[in-house]
Amino acid sequence: MSAAAMSKTAPLAASRRLSPRLVAGSAIVGLLIAMALVSLVWTPASPTRMAIAQKLKAPLEVGLFGTDQFGRDVLSILMVGAQNSLSVAALAVALGTVGGTLVGVSAAACRGRVEDLLMRACDVIFAFPPIVSAMMLGALLGPGRLTAIAAIAVFMVPVFARVTRSTALQVWSRDYILAARGAGKGTLGITFAHVLPNIASQIIVQVTIQLGLAILTEAGLSFLGLGAPPPTPSWGRMLADAQVQMVAAPWLAIVPGTTIALAVLGLNLLGDGLRDLLDPRRTLGR
Repeated sequence: MSAAAMSKTAPLAASRRLSPRLVAGSAIVGLLIAMALVSLVWTPASPTRMAIAQKLKAPLEVGLFGTDQFGRDVLSILMVGAQNSLSVAALAVALGTVGGTLVGVSAAACRGRVEDLLMRACDVIFAFPPIVSAMMLGALLGPGRLTAIAAIAVFMVPVFARVTRSTALQVWSRDYILAARGAGKGTLGITFAHVLPNIASQIIVQVTIQLGLAILTEAGLSFLGLGAPPPTPSWGRMLADAQVQMVAAPWLAIVPGTTIALAVLGLNLLGDGLRDLLDPRRTLGR
């Protein structure tokens, strides 16, 4: 390769690696994960310790973000709430990814009636939003983390199934798949050896984007009382508890609301950055 060609290629590769969206998204998500991990060993105060004499203290008056109506430190509740919100979202998306990927690659590989049956089942599941699913599961299992995880995971399965099937069908039409068939490889072997590795980047990008939706959904479920029961801290529960204090203590809603917005923004930026990084054609087309 000539020196001129190398000089053109190097900045292009660097721009993909150092995408501002990727850097910003990684920083935001890393900060939230670090906050959740730190809360496992340290918080400014006990998130469950009530001090009525210090209730509704403004930010910086007592603690960084003040106190709630029970005198509890808002920053400590926020930090511990990150554990619940992030873990529920991560587990739900992990389950949805595995289930949806299996359905999607199976539909793309089998085609015909099997494909139609699997995708119609996904359409039926997709018709029920996570909140409706959580209500139905809550009637059977009762509200809690398991209900929230199951409701979000079930909703994620058709999302990943559609993405996986669409990208897998493109791979199945490639020449190297025909060559693999000619070499005597079966459908299962081709799926694991050629299809899954070639759609992994799209799945990873989809995971980051769906994590943001899962965090938002978990907050909504907790807001409605369908998530982890009290006294387990949760960002959605913080918003629910702040409803009656909006005038007297607006920071009780601003702090968790801003945190949820930052989490969703960070994950969306991370997903866009990973899409640029893992798909060079998008960058070359700009």
